[in-house]
Amino acid sequence: MIEQIKEYLYVFFCSMLPIIELRGSIPIGCALGLPWYLNYIVSVVGNFLPVPFILLFIKKILQWMKNVPKFEKIALWVEKKAEKNTDKVTKYATFGLLVFVATPLPGTGAWTGALVAALIGMKFKYAMLSVAIGVLIAGFIMSGVSYGFLSFLSFFAN
Repeated sequence: MIEQIKEYLYVFFCSMLPIIELRGSIPIGCALGLPWYLNYIVSVVGNFLPVPFILLFIKKILQWMKNVPKFEKIALWVEKKAEKNTDKVTKYATFGLLVFVATPLPGTGAWTGALVAALIGMKFKYAMLSVAIGVLIAGFIMSGVSYGFLSFLSFFAN
């Protein structure tokens, strides 16, 4: 019982990490033998948890980091990463952000999507909605890939 709780916590915290997010946490949960639907829920909740904080505070954090010599390069790198993806999001606004977050490829996801939304000044409620739906879709894609589409879809046939 305690071992299983540790596994779910491991998946939860992995899903909260930038870069790893759902692309890493769902395959990890699958490898640990967790049922896909519980793995999905734990991963999606963990992945979405940092989003409101990123949307609300990232601009101020980056500004502070630029004033601290040891963190200046990191802040500039983060801004450059967000700027690189800005065109993909701003072209289609809310829907563009949703598609960007829903695509489980390196450099996409909730963290980068929230960062881009915050830096382009997207309204909080639209950014939250887009990222939330994107995370749900990315979670289903990663679950299907990790658990195999046929066994994944067989859950719905029962």
